[in-house]
Amino acid sequence: MTEQGNTNRTGAHAVLQRVILPRGTDPVDVRPLYLDEPDAIHSLVSARTKVTIPGSARVSFASYFNAFPASYWKRWTRVSEVVLRLSARGAGRVDVYRSKPNGDQVHLTGQAVRTEGAEPAQVEFRISLAPFEDGGWIWFDVFTEDSPLEISDAAWTTDLQLPPTRLSIGTTTFNRVDDCVNSLLALGEDPVVLDALTKVYVADQGTQKISSHPRFTEAAALLGDRLEVIEQGNLGGSGGFSRAFFETIEHSDVDQIMLMDDDISLEPDSILRASMFARAATAPVIVGSQMLNLQAKARLHSMGEVVDLSSFTWRAAPGALTDHDFGLKSLRETKKLHRRIDATYNGWWMCLFPREIIKATGLPLPLFIKWDDAEYSLRALEKGYPTVTLPGSGVWHMPWTDKNDASDWTAYFHLRNRLIVAALHTPHDHRKVLLKQGLRVTIRRLLSMEYSTVAIELKAIEDFLAGPDRLFDLLPTVLPEVQRIRKQYADAQTLPSASEFPPPTLDAVHAERMLRPPVNPAKIAAQAAQALLHNLRPPAPDAADRPQVNVPAGSALWFLLGNLDSATVSNPDGSGVAFRKRDPEVFRELAKQATSAYRRLAAEWPTAKDTWRAALPELTSVESWRKVFES
Repeated sequence: MTEQGNTNRTGAHAVLQRVILPRGTDPVDVRPLYLDEPDAIHSLVSARTKVTIPGSARVSFASYFNAFPASYWKRWTRVSEVVLRLSARGAGRVDVYRSKPNGDQVHLTGQAVRTEGAEPAQVEFRISLAPFEDGGWIWFDVFTEDSPLEISDAAWTTDLQLPPTRLSIGTTTFNRVDDCVNSLLALGEDPVVLDALTKVYVADQGTQKISSHPRFTEAAALLGDRLEVIEQGNLGGSGGFSRAFFETIEHSDVDQIMLMDDDISLEPDSILRASMFARAATAPVIVGSQMLNLQAKARLHSMGEVVDLSSFTWRAAPGALTDHDFGLKSLRETKKLHRRIDATYNGWWMCLFPREIIKATGLPLPLFIKWDDAEYSLRALEKGYPTVTLPGSGVWHMPWTDKNDASDWTAYFHLRNRLIVAALHTPHDHRKVLLKQGLRVTIRRLLSMEYSTVAIELKAIEDFLAGPDRLFDLLPTVLPEVQRIRKQYADAQTLPSASEFPPPTLDAVHAERMLRPPVNPAKIAAQAAQALLHNLRPPAPDAADRPQVNVPAGSALWFLLGNLDSATVSNPDGSGVAFRKRDPEVFRELAKQATSAYRRLAAEWPTAKDTWRAALPELTSVESWRKVFES
């Protein structure tokens, strides 16, 4: 059913999701996230909420930021009917479509528009959310004939009276002053977003302070007394985000707090969408935003994630797509995007928490970085508060596939914190899994000459088994200690380029043959045995002074490196190169220590699990964090 409305009608109703267009500063790459246009059509975007469709064209708003993710609203909120309201000026037609969970499209309704003079027509469509239990989106298309049609102030709205909400933003930064100030500017430059904010907390933990940035004064003027910058020592992401939680609970009356990373590019409307979703929810939920790829902005990197409780590892949620390029394949063309997926946690690149959940769940664990976000959602879920990753609410962030955190200093936190979170929340006996996985990973690292990573992972096991009593004390001290351990090994020392080293001794064709991976279990076992024997023999005399091969990051695998005596290996982000050198003595000693550590971990696991669980209330209490912040 369609009907005309008056010019003020949209403003009188709760806007769940604005229809928005790219900013003037956005690269052309992001356009497919806002508009689905044929190749020959280029609509005129004149404002964030105004676009003119040229004559003789069909343009769809079935896009990431402008289609309405109806199945999520049906599943988690009180909204049973959504109302599309928009202003249209010119001549053409607006048609509304929906999709089924399998991606099939259904035409719902439509209306011809023809206005005379400067006054736009107010158009309204009401759509029931009844058929969206398992998936589906709603969107509208615009058709024109011989003249253009301007669409403005379009929004997906509800007639429900939603409770008023005060919202705060919490971010933490460590020497990323440009990124952090840019995010503050993005918050302050959108008046609708700015009007929704009560507080903006920045935990500045770096040596380069954001207050010294050339544009900080401009950002501070835009945000006014909403902005509060808190300078503290480097307590990692968990210490910075915990400060935002602490300030929210102790020194404000806001109803929601949204955490977000400092190294993001922000679509400000995502904040409003997550906030409205939480306001409309039938019960309190954590609302996460999806991750878009900062380096390839039309790509959706993470649709939703879960913790696999059997192996206690992160993975994509069942049915979720990863690294989907909207520039190549639109929402309408991608059937897998139409099924609703269920996440168990959301990364804190952007994630919103109702005050009620924080009061009931406590503050984050003092983990410095890694696993604090997953642990918090698991803990909240045990208290009955789920996490929803909301499509259409997204932020651009560096994808983890372009980081080196599987083998650099963060490997310590990956392992130690994974053990802590597993001990706190696993329903399974993980001793066999931990022993099998740990030794397998250790062998691969040793064959790859990643001696520094093995060394800090041994420290991670030691610190986990030492128990929770020192966890807060380690917050400011453990990173320098991990860095000190790594510096003892060549694989942790990087130079800007392979040109800093002598040229490799092996020719490129020989190296290419070595890159062919084993493909069946017998060949894998044979190659592993060959690599083990090779690592017990003395290396070639000249290998320590001259690399045998220059290995790109994507090819740095055990079956290649395990049969070399030395190699330069690039970082995944291309920022540097390490000269890895095989050392049989170090290989034997670390292998011996790892075997002992993992046997001890398996033997002491039941006791460690009980100890960590008993300590959880104190580790996550406001009072414990208060002592950290006051000191």
